[in-house]
This record gives sequence, structure tokens and C-alpha cells, in this order.
Amino acid sequence: MSRVNIEIQNHVAVVTFNRPDKMNALDPAQFDAIISAGDQLAKDASVRVVILKGEGKAFCAGLDIMSFQADAELTNQSLIPRTFGMANMFQQVVWVWRTLPVPVIAAVHGVAFGGGLQIMLGADIKYITADTRLSIMEMKWGIIPDMAGTQLMRHSVRDDIIRELTYTNREFSGKEAVEYGFATHISDKPFEDALTLAKEIARKSPSAIVKAKKVLNAAPYLSQEEGLMMESVEQAAIIKKKNQMEAVFANMQKREGEFEDYREA
Repeated sequence: MSRVNIEIQNHVAVVTFNRPDKMNALDPAQFDAIISAGDQLAKDASVRVVILKGEGKAFCAGLDIMSFQADAELTNQSLIPRTFGMANMFQQVVWVWRTLPVPVIAAVHGVAFGGGLQIMLGADIKYITADTRLSIMEMKWGIIPDMAGTQLMRHSVRDDIIRELTYTNREFSGKEAVEYGFATHISDKPFEDALTLAKEIARKSPSAIVKAKKVLNAAPYLSQEEGLMMESVEQAAIIKKKNQMEAVFANMQKREGEFEDYREA
């Protein structure tokens, strides 16, 4: 059975974590499968939006502690070497979605604990059921969140809230996740709502969407001078090009745009 399923239709890729018997918990094979899925989609220029969801009762229950205890080689692995650019394997399972060129939407239900919560944070937009159970779970096991979560949640969640939830590993609900800033929208049907939004985004110029994500990802880390320059550079790269002109004509003619794949535009 494939640990992660990918279905692509009309430029939208649906990525399903497929370990439902373990609530999609993260063992070594699951880490490999999720990273491989992200790498595969990063190379597919026909994909314009990605949706992440979990099969069965949960989005992702976090680290499968028993599997890592049983794998002595992995347990003894150093966290310091950067095996994926600026990330290690544990961080890359989240960072691969943050750095994917196209928008990523998470459809979250059931449980998003520890690493599962951090994978959710790697998405651009998150739909979540009100009764989803979440936790920055790591303190329960005497460790800290180290799957890129500290670099992601700080942009949308109040610092004192992050600290309280990290120090206590207190469980909170999907409703609270939206109130705190971890998630975007409450939804009774998170996948259906994510798919509706994905289809809307997929109808836009992929060149502009990719550039917008690139600029928005970089903005918090740039000085004002650097940020203004980046806006200008990335705009210059797409303005008056085929996809940008097609967006103008399609809107003027009140029709769907016929866009080229973003790496070709």
C-alpha cells in the first residue's frame, strides 16, 4: 500500500497521507513518502495548487514514537547535518510544502498532533473542522518542536500563545486553532472547501501565483529595501509576458484564461 497517494486533475494535486490504521502517524517510511511526494510535485510544472489531507480518522497524529525507538540507526542520527538544503529530514517533511512553488492548502480533521500540526503549518491556507484536536505535543516526550514549526507559527500566532502551548503541550480545538492563528477557516467539509478554493486559484495565471508565493514567503525575512526591490524584480519577470497578457484578455473578454505552465511562461 502506498503511504502517500497523489491524484492530479485539472492542475490540482490532492496528496493523501495513507496510513489510516495509525492515524497517519510519522514513521521513517512515512517521512520518506511525504518528502518524495513534495519533490515529485515540485518538478511537475502542470500542477498549480496542492491539497494535503489525511485518510481515515485523522490528518496526522504526529511522530510514531514506537517506530523510532525500534529503529536504533534513525534514533542515533544526528539532527545537525543539513541533508535537504537548509533543513534536515524531520524539517523537510514540513518545509517541502512551504517552499513548493505553488500554493498548498491543508484540509484538516480528526487529529493534528506534534509533527502533524507542523505539516499543517507548512501549507499556505488551512481549512479545519471545529472539533479537530491539536497539540504542540513535543514537550510530552521531553523534546521541543523541531520540524520547522517554530519558523512558521511565529508569523501568524501570538508569541505568548505559542509559548503557553509549547511549554504545556495543551490540547486545543480546531475552533481555537483559527482564533489563535494556526488555521485559516473552520469548515464542516474541509476537503470540499479546499478543493473549491484550489480550483479557483488554478484558474489564475500560474506565473503570477508562483511569483506571489515567492514574494510572500520571503517578505518576513527581508528589510524594507530588499522587499520593495524583490517586488519589482519579480513583477518585471512576468509583466507583459504571455500569461500576464492572457489574464488581461480573458478578463476583458469574460472567459476562462488559457495559461501556459508557469515554468514555460
